[in-house]
Amino acid sequence: MDILGWVLVIALFVIGMIGAVYPVLPGALAIYFAFFVYGWFFSFSSFTVWFWIIQTLIVVVLFVADYIVNAWGVNKFGGSKLSTVLSTVGVIIGPFVIPAFGLILGPFIGAVLGELIHRQPLDKAVKVGFGSLVGLFTSTVMKFILQLVMIIVFLFYIL
Repeated sequence: MDILGWVLVIALFVIGMIGAVYPVLPGALAIYFAFFVYGWFFSFSSFTVWFWIIQTLIVVVLFVADYIVNAWGVNKFGGSKLSTVLSTVGVIIGPFVIPAFGLILGPFIGAVLGELIHRQPLDKAVKVGFGSLVGLFTSTVMKFILQLVMIIVFLFYIL
């Protein structure tokens, strides 16, 4: 049973880290769920109140910052609110519509469409599209680092 427990915990950590790059996977939630799997298979005794507070705060920061950083990228390059929304929609549906390149093209196309709908010139729309990619990249790096911190905090508490 110990081996199964560890396989599930590690699998959830891997899914979580992949989710940092591939946003349709619930990255932070997979890592958070791994803590419960560990507790059910082994013990919750290693997890103090501070453990749960730290981990929950990181998850909340991840969710809030993910949207804010994406919006920052679009806004930094002069994008409208509609471009921010369509860029976010592009992040979610892009990988399904264009499997190989949708993660990059989805937010870019969404932001560009948002600006074109607002009757902005094509060059400005493309600039905002690149801003959405800057936001996506920044958000991905931030998620990767914070999710890695979640795993490190977990290891600190159980070892």
